[in-house]
Amino acid sequence: MLRIYDTRTRQVEDIPQARALRMYTCGPTVYRYAHVGNLRSYLLSDLIRRILERQRVRMVVCQNITDVGHLVDDAEVGEDKIVAQAREEGRSTLDIARFYEDAFRRDTAALNLRPPEHTPRATEAIDLMIELIAKLIEKGHAYTVPDGSVFFAAETFPSYGEISGNRLDALKPGHRVEGVDPRKRFHADWALWKHSHRELAWVTPWGGRGFPGWHVECSAMSLRYLGEHIDIHTGGIDLRFPHHEDERAQSDSAAGHEVVRRWVHGEHLLFDGRKMAKSTGNVVLLADVADEGLDPLAVRLAFMEHRYRHQMNLTWDTLRAADRTLRRWRARVAEWAESPSAPLDQTAVRQAEAAFDDDIDTPAALRVLRELERDESVAPGSKFESFLHLDHVLGLDLSSEIGRVRVLPAGAAELLEQRARARQECDWAVADRLRDDLAALGVKVADTPDGQTWT
Repeated sequence: MLRIYDTRTRQVEDIPQARALRMYTCGPTVYRYAHVGNLRSYLLSDLIRRILERQRVRMVVCQNITDVGHLVDDAEVGEDKIVAQAREEGRSTLDIARFYEDAFRRDTAALNLRPPEHTPRATEAIDLMIELIAKLIEKGHAYTVPDGSVFFAAETFPSYGEISGNRLDALKPGHRVEGVDPRKRFHADWALWKHSHRELAWVTPWGGRGFPGWHVECSAMSLRYLGEHIDIHTGGIDLRFPHHEDERAQSDSAAGHEVVRRWVHGEHLLFDGRKMAKSTGNVVLLADVADEGLDPLAVRLAFMEHRYRHQMNLTWDTLRAADRTLRRWRARVAEWAESPSAPLDQTAVRQAEAAFDDDIDTPAALRVLRELERDESVAPGSKFESFLHLDHVLGLDLSSEIGRVRVLPAGAAELLEQRARARQECDWAVADRLRDDLAALGVKVADTPDGQTWT
């Protein structure tokens, strides 16, 4: 049984055993490329899904696409060249959103993230949001203002703050240049609907044109596609407040009960010790990793070297190390595939699966694999079966080299010939230098009584 840390209860909780579970994951805001820090949050929901599916649980997952709301403002500060070109070509904000949505899907596929059953776009769910807002107004949880905007009345939801600890009586007014919005009855109220005449705006029953607030999008789509009882809700730690607090207040107020059973958050990712953000010039995309000659799944492996709720400092060195491990494991699996079949190593498999169930302790599971790789008492066929069994959760494509003809990188064959001659002539310094040159090309050389071999 999977046990996982619930941000709201502040403790590790059991995920209830059931034939089917419903999970909601806050999806991307598609006005720029997702960087690797963003992608770490989506790995969290993928691991939860894979672990539970290995336990024969049917997962129904919904992940929204935010292509409206704050996108209207933020599209202008996205990838400048792409946005400028799109504007010159007469393409709309929605065209830009589709471009980045497609890029996001390519990135998640490259990381072996299983696609959700439902991926609703905000622009295609406006009616759902209007219906939800109308219900909140009717129940006394929201109010309209003269310009057609609608606000959630925060004081009508007494348990606000259980996820983040930010209670209403302790919240201070925001420090804006113009001060607290005079349209609000209480400074902590938030907009469910914003009056606007911009490109993406819709007519509402309460007058005028506008677009939905960010928080109401997730409430409307999660209630529509997963219902009023959601087992797990995931997202990055930065979404705890205000997004998930506001979402919980909206959903629970509309349903009349607690909608989400477990709130699960992944921690921040640093790169080279600094926060990853465009404003700091410290953004690394999955495409940048591929441009360095590294397998995108090296990013997945590097992420799993740390617990999901621990802050992680990613570096190019750790990515290169993960890439080397990934390639070595694939080569070993292909090598073990040539040996006679043997049963799973039950001890190793049980240890790794126990680590998965223990609040997704992927570092412990990976240590089990490393120990199994080195254990000479375990038959190669058993290692083969065990690695591939656990790869159903790890998602590293460890079987990808099986049956593949080994091809040397360009120039490596000549270096191998030169090194063989150097060894024949007992020129060990040259042989060592050529070994290093081959390693730089990704070719590992080993010396045996029968001559040098390579992988």
